[in-house]
Amino acid sequence: MKKEASSPKPKQTAAPEQTHLKPLAERRAMGKALRQQTPRAAHGEWRPAAQRADPVELLIENSKGRVEELVPIRYGRMMANPFAFYRGAAAIMAYDLSSTPNSGINLMACGDCHLLNFGGFATAERKLIFDINDFDEASFAPWEWDVKRLVASFVIAGRSNGFAAADCREAGWLAAQGYRQTMAAYAEKPVLECWYDALDFDDIIASMRDKEMKRFYTKKVEAAAAESAHEKEFARLAASQGYPARIIDQPPLIYHYGDMRDEEFGRNVRASLQNYISNLPLERVLLVRRYDLVDVAIKVVGVGSVGTLCGIALLMSGNGEPLFLQFKEARQSVLEPYAGASPFKHHGQRVVIGQKLMQAASDLFLGWGTGAGAGHIDFYMRQLRDAKIKPVIEVMSAFNLKGYAGLCGRALARAHTRSGDAVVLSGYMGSSTAFEDALADFAVAYADQNEKDHAALVEAVRTGRLTANLVE
Repeated sequence: MKKEASSPKPKQTAAPEQTHLKPLAERRAMGKALRQQTPRAAHGEWRPAAQRADPVELLIENSKGRVEELVPIRYGRMMANPFAFYRGAAAIMAYDLSSTPNSGINLMACGDCHLLNFGGFATAERKLIFDINDFDEASFAPWEWDVKRLVASFVIAGRSNGFAAADCREAGWLAAQGYRQTMAAYAEKPVLECWYDALDFDDIIASMRDKEMKRFYTKKVEAAAAESAHEKEFARLAASQGYPARIIDQPPLIYHYGDMRDEEFGRNVRASLQNYISNLPLERVLLVRRYDLVDVAIKVVGVGSVGTLCGIALLMSGNGEPLFLQFKEARQSVLEPYAGASPFKHHGQRVVIGQKLMQAASDLFLGWGTGAGAGHIDFYMRQLRDAKIKPVIEVMSAFNLKGYAGLCGRALARAHTRSGDAVVLSGYMGSSTAFEDALADFAVAYADQNEKDHAALVEAVRTGRLTANLVE
């Protein structure tokens, strides 16, 4: 009989102690010594517990508190294939990872570190970089959890593309190798050099060996730079006739929950925006106040976020320039029940601090607030898009996927050096391929588990246990 899903009340965790003041040799020895309690080969193990919770119950538990009418869209998207399921199943994997071996090192973890949560975007200096771009689940947790989720995502995505088993495993292996080798390189660099490092998107494109992929992403970069992202979004999402400007309804994925002309609704929306502004540094406050809020609408996004309160706010400057901000409800991280509660009392602040800590450069408008009116939800806000370039996995060959795997491994290692000690982590992983060998074994085994869990979701919908909406 399967164990029912539960939500244990986590004890509070804390920011990791920084070990950088210790001598270099001592830090490296600290990492190597951790192999005694958790051998690297142990990370290759995946055996579901005899009393493993029902994955469907874990999904139901994770859906509590979401917008009820949107939850079927979440299940419908997850039904599409095992890779789509995996993207929405961070809560299931967090539960599973909590019972796997770990070395005892915590740092700021992404929490939902799969290959589609990476991509290109513009910094405030208008430079395109490659980095992690989703931090809804960020919290202090074992570093291995991020690497395992990333590596498994490559095996699962490779299977979704129909690649040979050996290619899928190698893609996962290369992600782990990219992580280990990059961490080893950071272990040799000065602290500030590691902190300032970023992956330049132009350099990445220049190094691509596949000419078609190079042309594909060169065009994406040119398109992103050719026109203001906000002007593009305004043309696509808004109408300027009549009432100052209004976001166009595209149900069920974009729709108005209320009308800004309604006195109570408008007051609550403006109070929520003001609370967000109050948490920004002064220079950002002055910038945001050059725009006026004119409309707000719900916008269904992603797979894992479907059902949480997400939307877009349209602001206009005095001379008619649009600014789209995206707001997203911030709930308890899927990591917290197992790794410890976040030290941040506000979940929007948890997401924002996680993003600022892990990203090489963060969005100019990134901030958090508390919603006015019923619920008083925690939320965070950022630009809707700013020259964002998403990976297109479906057009990748096995060769391309392997190259992308190493790149994501590099980006994750860079992110982890912000709160972790590269010397200790490198000392633990060592210079052999033992680490990536183990992680690849885990990824293949967990990909099998993910397929079983996806089948359980499909069966739950077939039997009426869950309701799914298959809208795209």
